[in-house]
Amino acid sequence: MGIHKYFRSLNELERIIRCPGKFKFEEHSVAAHSWKVVQYAKTLADIEEKNGAIIDWKKLYEITSSHDYGEIFIGDIKTPVKHSSMQLRLLIQQVEEGMVNHFIEEHIPEEFKSIFYNQLREGKDESVEGLILEVADKMDQVYEAFAELQRGNTEKEFVVMYRNALIKIKNIDLKCVEYFLEQVLPDMVNEETISSIDIKRITEEALAL
Repeated sequence: MGIHKYFRSLNELERIIRCPGKFKFEEHSVAAHSWKVVQYAKTLADIEEKNGAIIDWKKLYEITSSHDYGEIFIGDIKTPVKHSSMQLRLLIQQVEEGMVNHFIEEHIPEEFKSIFYNQLREGKDESVEGLILEVADKMDQVYEAFAELQRGNTEKEFVVMYRNALIKIKNIDLKCVEYFLEQVLPDMVNEETISSIDIKRITEEALAL
């Protein structure tokens, strides 16, 4: 089947819905999430560059655009479950990586295998590009959860998602994080809302931790 099998498999990312099993005003596919993560990441990387960082742009685009490809095989596991323990998170990651590697072995021509192993690997690490991916991924959780809370969705999971994503972001030592927290987040929180949920208070509590 060759690389055609990979190209064809990308359609499946459009059918995997994030945060399954909960009422949502807006549904988001993994494909849409991946596209947004790339957009966040390139702006975050621009901010880092302006502050003196050296960005490997090829690596950044590879890891951000492909960071959730493995969900083709395992779907989107609910965030509270996925992060309920470090041991479970590592096991899920091992299963996902194993299935991606098996797919590459089965379907990708030999001359491209090393490229695919590199591009479809877990991209979150301590490099500046890996940290930017982590921030961008959590930013999309913030925006998705915020949109639900803003419209009055009282599902507790969105409060937890919003809060935990903010906590994760603020603990990453990057200049783009400072910019997001100081320049972007206040604009978000001050938008008009019809929600009975006190988003501003949740935000302040998360940032105070």
